[in-house]
Amino acid sequence: MATAGGAAAAAPQAMDEKARRTRDLLASFYNTDPSAAAAAAAASSAARPSPTAASASPLDTINSASFDPDVYMNVLVQQSNLEALLQRHVKMAAEIKNLDTDLQMLVYENYNKFISATDTIKRMKTNIVGMEANMEQLLSKITSVQSRSDTVNTSLFDKRENIEKLHRTRNLLRKVQFIYDLPTRLNKCIKTEAYADAVRFFTGAKPIFEAYGDTSFHDCKKASEEAIDLVTQHLKTKLYSDSEPIESRAEAVVLLKQLNFPVDSLKSNLLEKLEDCLLNFQKEPTQASIGDISKTFRAYLIIFPDSEKRLIELAQALFSNRYETVRENLRKRIPSTDLLAMLRSLWEDATAIDEVIPEAALPAFSLETTRDIIRQHIATAFLHLQSEISDVLTRTPSTSNGKLEESQLQTAMETSKVKVLQGCIDLLQEFHHLIDGNTELLVKLRDLVIDWVQEGFQDFFQKLDGHFHMLSGRSKSPSQEMESVQIDKVPTALVLMLAQLCVFIEQTAIPKVTEELASCFSGGGARSYEYGPPFVPGEICRLYRSSGEKFLHHYINMKTQKISKLLNKRFTTPVWIKHKEPREVNMFVDLLLLEFNGVVSEVKQVLPGLIRRHRHSDSTGSTTSSRSNPMREDMLNRSNTHRARSQFLENHLAKLFEQKMEIFTKVEYTQESVISAVLKLCLKSLQEFVRLQTFNRSGFQQIQLDMEFLKTSLKEFVDDEAAISFLLKEVNNAAHERCLDPIPLEPPILDKLISAKLAKIKEQSPNMQ
Repeated sequence: MATAGGAAAAAPQAMDEKARRTRDLLASFYNTDPSAAAAAAAASSAARPSPTAASASPLDTINSASFDPDVYMNVLVQQSNLEALLQRHVKMAAEIKNLDTDLQMLVYENYNKFISATDTIKRMKTNIVGMEANMEQLLSKITSVQSRSDTVNTSLFDKRENIEKLHRTRNLLRKVQFIYDLPTRLNKCIKTEAYADAVRFFTGAKPIFEAYGDTSFHDCKKASEEAIDLVTQHLKTKLYSDSEPIESRAEAVVLLKQLNFPVDSLKSNLLEKLEDCLLNFQKEPTQASIGDISKTFRAYLIIFPDSEKRLIELAQALFSNRYETVRENLRKRIPSTDLLAMLRSLWEDATAIDEVIPEAALPAFSLETTRDIIRQHIATAFLHLQSEISDVLTRTPSTSNGKLEESQLQTAMETSKVKVLQGCIDLLQEFHHLIDGNTELLVKLRDLVIDWVQEGFQDFFQKLDGHFHMLSGRSKSPSQEMESVQIDKVPTALVLMLAQLCVFIEQTAIPKVTEELASCFSGGGARSYEYGPPFVPGEICRLYRSSGEKFLHHYINMKTQKISKLLNKRFTTPVWIKHKEPREVNMFVDLLLLEFNGVVSEVKQVLPGLIRRHRHSDSTGSTTSSRSNPMREDMLNRSNTHRARSQFLENHLAKLFEQKMEIFTKVEYTQESVISAVLKLCLKSLQEFVRLQTFNRSGFQQIQLDMEFLKTSLKEFVDDEAAISFLLKEVNNAAHERCLDPIPLEPPILDKLISAKLAKIKEQSPNMQ
């Protein structure tokens, strides 16, 4: 900045130096006063700023009047070497040559100017010759005209005053005649409906009536006021008439104002009338069109220019109420086509009113309100779909007496799947209407609608998952108005359906929705990038995969807990140490099988089945029946306690060398996997209940009989016979460990009791194969 400023200051200084040199050259050329030239040079030198205020160097005074050549040369020789002196010589020679050239150019230029000035002066002398005589002649003529004008004015002065007086009298008589003719004129104007002329005539005569109305013009004043009152009535009638053109009504207001009529009261009445008209339009839009309302607003602005603020309020209130009506219709779940028709009509109406009252900003208000309504419509549609899915699930049939009607649960499961998938597809088709159009409103909102639909599906699936958990009794509802479902009141079939429905949503519904969104709702991007993509199918799939596993384990736990309660009651009620000799299979076995039949019935209707594998009861070590084991038969033939205890030791030794068996494996979404998991858990619970009791010989034999019967009965339910046989054997071993006299039943007696039980069951169920 300092360098730029210095450069700017140096430019004028250089110009001043050049001008000074030119002036000095001219002064020396024309031999002007040397003292004056010296004084001018000294003044210019004094005016120039010097590097030092105290003294100037002799080398800097070469252009001043006080220049001393001897001093200059002495200083130059002392301060400069030979090379510098040569450079100074060359520079001064160049400056002398430039000065000579400049001096010649100045002489030539000024010589031409002096010649031109001399020619001009010669021409002026030639033209001025004879002008003085002409001027004297003109002055004499002007003096003569002035004297004659004074003579005429003097002779006509009296007559002029008389004429002016008569003219004033004539004008006054005309005004008086006009006042007397005013009532007649006003009546003629009323007949011809020339109300503007009537008002103009009356306002012109009004000052005279105010000054002389109580004297000679009293009758004229009274008649004129009666006529003008009639004019006022006609103007008010024209103002209130809707059939009159806008221009006529506006002219009526202007004329009423000229008559000093209180127009504000009329404005209030008309605005109230307009407000009633707008209220009726909201109730029954078919009775009037927005074009009529637009014309009415335009008329009121012309008639009452100061009513713009009130008209803006009425217009905003009109559209606010109409949009509120649309919001109320959203609660009825209206189709998107109907909603768009309403919103498009409102947008067109707002645009029409905006042409009349742009200050109301109705298009901006309509756009913002439409955004909220469409977003609310999308959210409401998802809520309705969630409610419909919930209604289907809550109507899920529960087991009655351990049984379900044929395919009843399967039908409910298929209905739920169809409701989820078809409901999502229907919503996508419904929402497609919101972006399928080229109207100005839809074009402005297209990207937002795409984002809202994608966000809606993300939020819908997340809330639906939470609702599934609430229905299963695993969590509380987010709404404080709804109470959480108690676990013991939740149908187990519903939990199983939720598990399978989660698998269906993960594997079928989410991919289908993702495909439809990619094909029909691509784009968007109106939301900020910091929030990430609106719809993340991978996240939803992981959510439902996790929830499905939780529901499946929850179902297994619920069934296991229910059956375990029956087992606990069975083993805690009797006194096992005083148990009587077994006569038949215990009744709790029937109850256990009945409950297990209920599990099988539910699972087979909801979960898919696998091809039954080849039974491999001999492939996993010594898990065969006690009746097929020769060593066991030999031990049962012994009847003393010593041999029984030896058998107990042998069993423990045999367990050490048995092949390791994995009992509790990962649960799959198949019939066999779930049934096996429930059965294994129940048998494990049974084993723990047995370990808590102390048995006599009869009690141990009863457990032996029951487990042997279960081994026969459970073969038809599961594939993994080896694991079931192993767990039944563990129960038998636990009873053996807790028995005071563990002498088992002999195989013939065991077979006889089991055969009797099977025969009894066959009699009760003739159709059983």
